[in-house]
Order: sequence, then C-alpha cells, then structure tokens
Amino acid sequence: MTAEPELRPLTPRPLDHAALEVLILPMHDPRVRPLLDELAVEYDTRYGDLFGRTAAAEELNRYPAAEFEGPSGALLIIQGDGVSIAGGAFRRYDGATAELKRIWTHSAYRRRGLGRVVLAELESLAAARGYTRLYLTTGPRQPEAKHLYLNTGYQAQFSLDADPETIGPLVFTKDLPRN
Repeated sequence: MTAEPELRPLTPRPLDHAALEVLILPMHDPRVRPLLDELAVEYDTRYGDLFGRTAAAEELNRYPAAEFEGPSGALLIIQGDGVSIAGGAFRRYDGATAELKRIWTHSAYRRRGLGRVVLAELESLAAARGYTRLYLTTGPRQPEAKHLYLNTGYQAQFSLDADPETIGPLVFTKDLPRN
C-alpha cells in the first residue's frame, strides 16, 4: 500500500507592499464580496449565537451602502496580484468624526501588516475628506483587532483591565492630524 502524500496548507507568497493596489469601490463591486463573505464567517465563528443566529448578517447589512460612498464615506479594498486581500470602510459618524467599519484582512494573509496598511489608508482618506476624529468599535472576542488599534494610536474608551466580555462593543477613538 502506498502512503498518502502529506497535505500541507497553501502558503501565500511573501507580499510586496509596494505592489499592493488600493481601490476605492462601491459596496456592490464584486471585488468587495470577499471582504463581506469572510467577515460574515468570522463573526459567526467568533460569536456563534452570542448575539443571535442572524447577528452577522444583520451587522453587515445595518447601514445602507450609500453611507460608505463619497464624499462622506468610502470603502477601500487592497489587492495583491488582482486578489482582494484586505479592506475597510468609513462612514460619517458626526460632522467631525468618521466611523471606521469592516476592517478586514483575508485569513490567508494575516500577520503581514495589512491591517496597519488599511488603517493608514482609511485615516489618510478620512483626513483628506475633512474629518478630524475617528471612531470605531470592535467585538470583545477580537483581541487581534484590539491590539492593532491600541498599537496604532487609538484610545480605548473602556477599561483595559475589564473582561472584554462584560463590556460589549469595545470603543476606540483617534484624533487625526490637522492639515
């Protein structure tokens, strides 16, 4: 009997950050679909029935697509070799504040600095559109996101010593530099 070949997970090639393409797209563009599909799986996997069986779909459909379009909003996708590998969006929160939403990195491309790239692109675009402050929330079961935001200058609006599960959404803010 012949031994089965060992199956190894596919490893994406190293990323050339200089070759990444940043696209500002409408929500209905097919290049956005990987972001939405994987976010739904991520939310369902991490939170299960904590917020209800349809919570992921409800969250992803909570805001009209038009809120993520210019001039007050934006949705961007980062592509590498023509594949959508990271992205995020913002919408108007108030007159001076943009709310960041849908920050995502494809599961096969995590731990390569793409979250920081997405944040930097969103921050730059929000500042160019006149916002002076950013607001965002993340879930209590997303420690990677919490650490990303803390390590990129966002201020926690909750006690870092508290059990995240007792807080609910973890709120962060950041002031943008004035032009």
